[in-house]
Formats: sequence, C-alpha cells, structure tokens
Amino acid sequence: MNDFERIARVIRHLDAGHEHQPALADLAEVAGLSAFHFHRLFRRWAGVTPKDFLQCLTAEFAKQRLRDSASVLDTALEAGLSGPARLHDLLVTLEGASPGEFKRKGAGLRLEWGLAESPFGLCSIAWSDRGICHLAFPEPGSAKSVPAELASDWGSAEFRRNDRAAGAQASAIFSPASAGGPALSLPKEVRLTAFVRGTAFQLKVWRALLRIPPGHLASYGRIAAAIGEPHAVRAVGSACARNQVAFLIPCHRVIRETGIVQGYRWGNARKQAILAWEASNG
Repeated sequence: MNDFERIARVIRHLDAGHEHQPALADLAEVAGLSAFHFHRLFRRWAGVTPKDFLQCLTAEFAKQRLRDSASVLDTALEAGLSGPARLHDLLVTLEGASPGEFKRKGAGLRLEWGLAESPFGLCSIAWSDRGICHLAFPEPGSAKSVPAELASDWGSAEFRRNDRAAGAQASAIFSPASAGGPALSLPKEVRLTAFVRGTAFQLKVWRALLRIPPGHLASYGRIAAAIGEPHAVRAVGSACARNQVAFLIPCHRVIRETGIVQGYRWGNARKQAILAWEASNG
C-alpha cells in the first residue's frame, strides 16, 4: 500500500465514522503505521493534522444537523462531542477543583485579579496558572476591591491585582472567534481553561453548557435531560445561577421552556446583548 492509498483509506474511514471521534492511534492502525509516522504522513498529504481534519468534518456534520432542525444538544451528542468542549469552536475546557482544593478555598494558590473593559461593560477577571476562576460583570462603581463572590469562593488564596493583564485576558475571551469562529483560526495560546469550584452536579451542568453552540439556545429542561437528570430542572437553574465564570461557561444560552430570554444574573439586557453579539460574529 503506498502513502496515497493509506491516506485515502483513513479519509474514507473518517467520512464513514467521524461521529465516533477516533483517536490518533485508531487512525494510525487503519493506515497500518505507528502513530508518529501516521501523523507526519497525514500532515504532509492533507496539509492539516488528523485532529484538525476531524474537527472540520465534525463541524460540517453539526451544521447540517442543525440545518435539519436537530436540537442543539442532540447535535453535539450525535457529533461525538460529549466532552467539555463547545460544538463549533472547541475553545474552552473546564477543570474542576479537587475535593481538597474545594475545601481549602485556594490556600496556597496565587490569583491574579483585575478589571477590564469588554463588549458588555466592565468585567472582573481572576485567574491562576490553572485557568480562569472568576469572570463577572460588576455594577458601576462597585468594583474597587476583590469582588465579594471571588473572596468567598477563594478566600484563602493570595490575590494580586493586575488590570493590564486582565485586559489581555479580556482580549482573548471576547475575541470574535470566541463567538463562534473556527478553532483553526486561533493560536493555541488563546485557548482558555476555566478552573472552577463546584459540586459534581454543578460541574456536570456546566460541561453540558459548553456543548451549546454560540448563538444558539437550550432550555433548562433540555439541559437536565442531556445530563441524565430529567427531573432536576430547578437544580439545573441553580447551577446556572452559581456559574463563577460568565460568558466562558455560557449560562446566557439557557432559557425557560416558554422561550423567554430572561433570568440572567448579570442582567437580562446583557444576556440579550451577548446572544446578539454571538449571532452577528458567528
């Protein structure tokens, strides 16, 4: 089998079963090569990595399912995106604090914190080397010190204010690509991690939120069903309200069963503005 035939076999394999999100080792086995040699060969022939090629196939499949009126979360699951990633841009990953870290409330952790302008008003951002642990939209004039919620969640941490670095974080978070642009247009260093404190149930809800594509909506009931807890609609709403990282964990994409776009902890007008911004930049 020559190199072209190896690549053609893998592409046919992906076309037939990309929804299973095969790993590099699985594709290498189809090609009859080691993972290392297959990765080099595929990139030379296709111009992109196997992972990037798979993401392109997944995005096209998802768009077609959405055009066919499949529900947003069903589309994410059918596309094989059951992990903590957005459907289209695969931009944000979610890391939960361990039980010990949860209990210690950040003891021994150094957090950078600052204020920055965003398309939706002044925002407060905090982060560590583990990821962004706080993003909120404070009321004008109220953000002169470490926000009360941040101090409560991570009260034992060491805080250092850095507005300049917060501005750089905001530039990455609120780039047009984060509204739905393709992941391939983003350098790797722009991809973001949210590092949060939450119960197992809250983490499950927040990971489900990350599977709602930018510019789209899902109901609290649909989220509850998607995580296997169809009767936990109220608890889903409470988890959304407890979200510590606004915008990145997109609780703004969740609406009531009646279709009313309300109930956002940072204001209904801001929720509608974010949804419109995502739609126009998608």
